[in-house]
Amino acid sequence: MKRRTFLSFLGVSGVAAVLPTEGKAAPVKDFAGHPDAVGVLHDSVRCIGCRKCEAGCQRANNLPMPAQFKKPAKPFDDLSELDKKRRTHFQQYTVVNKYESSKGKTVFKKFQCNHCQEPACASACFVKAFVKTKEGPVIYKPNLCVGCRYCMIACPFYVPTYDYDSALNPLVYKCTMCYDTRLKKGLLPGCVEICPKDALTFGKRSDLIKVARKRIMDNPGLYVDEIYGETEMGGANWLYISPVAHKELDQPELGKTSAPELTSGALGSVAMVAGIWPVLLGGAYFISKRREKQAAEERDAAVRAAVAETREEAETRLNTALDKAAKEKDAEVAREVKKTREETAREIEAKYNPPEPEPEEADAETEKNTEEDA
Repeated sequence: MKRRTFLSFLGVSGVAAVLPTEGKAAPVKDFAGHPDAVGVLHDSVRCIGCRKCEAGCQRANNLPMPAQFKKPAKPFDDLSELDKKRRTHFQQYTVVNKYESSKGKTVFKKFQCNHCQEPACASACFVKAFVKTKEGPVIYKPNLCVGCRYCMIACPFYVPTYDYDSALNPLVYKCTMCYDTRLKKGLLPGCVEICPKDALTFGKRSDLIKVARKRIMDNPGLYVDEIYGETEMGGANWLYISPVAHKELDQPELGKTSAPELTSGALGSVAMVAGIWPVLLGGAYFISKRREKQAAEERDAAVRAAVAETREEAETRLNTALDKAAKEKDAEVAREVKKTREETAREIEAKYNPPEPEPEEADAETEKNTEEDA
C-alpha cells in the first residue's frame, strides 16, 4: 500500500470514529469535594517573601538546591530573585513572586499546584497518570505517563512542567502537597512547616474557608472580600486571601464551572481516538523507517560510486605521473649516456691521435736541432 493511500485510509477511519453518534458522553455531576479533604490557605498579608517555603519544598521532596540546578539560580536567601516573575519548573515545585499593587503595597504570592477539586490535568489525562485523592492532593503516577503533555495545556494555572532535558525518561513534574513524603506520615507539607510567619495554614478545606472568612471579617479594609480558590473551576484545595484584588497577583479570572464539565463532550471520544492513535503512529513509524532505510541505501550506493570514481581517477592520475616520470628518467639516462660517450671518445682521440704542431712551432724546433748539431 502506498503511503498516501495508507494515511488516507487512517484519516477516514479516524474521522468516522470521532463523528457524533447517538450515544453521548455522560453528563458531569456537581462535585462538592471529599468532606475530609485537606488543603492549604495562603495569606498574602502575612507573607514576607522570605523564600523559606521554597527551600522547605526542596528538602521535603529531595529536590536539588539552586546551585545544583541544570540552570543555576540564586540561593534561597538571596531575595533579589524576587525582582523577576518566575514560575515552577521540573526541579522546583513552588516559587514566590513579588508584586507592586495599585495601592502602592508590595505583596507576595506563593505559586504551586492548586490541587483543584476537579482537576483539569486529571480530566485531560486519558491514561489516568494524574489522580485526585480523597485526602485532597492531586498526585502523579509517572509509570503511566505517555508524555502527551495534555495536562500542561489543560491546566488553567499553568502548573505542570516537563523535563525537556531528559532524553531517555522525560516526565511531568508538579507539587503533590508532599503527599507521599510527608502527609502519609502525619507530617505537614514542607513549605507549611518551615513558614516563619504563619502565612501558610494547613487543615481541612472546610475549616480553612472558615478561617479565611474570619480573618477577612475581623480585619475590615485589610483584605479584599474574596477567597480565591473557593469556587474557581469547581474549587481548589489551595486557597488564597490577599490585601489587593487577586488578578493583580496574576491569578487568572475563571468561572465556577469545573474542567470536566467543560470538556465532557470532547473527552467522550478520547477512548476511540486513543484506540486509533497507536495504529496511526505505527503506520507512520513504519513508513518513516522504510523511507529512512531507502535513503540510507541510496546514500551508501552514492558514496560507494563516488569512492570508486575517485579511486579510478586517482589511479589514472598516478599512472600518468609514473609514466611521465619514467619517460623523463629514461630521457635523462639517455642524455647522460650520450654525454659520457662523447667525453670518452674525445679522450681516446686526444690520446692516440694528438694534433699536428703549428708551422711556426715546427720551424723553431728545426733551427734548434740544427744549432745543436753544429
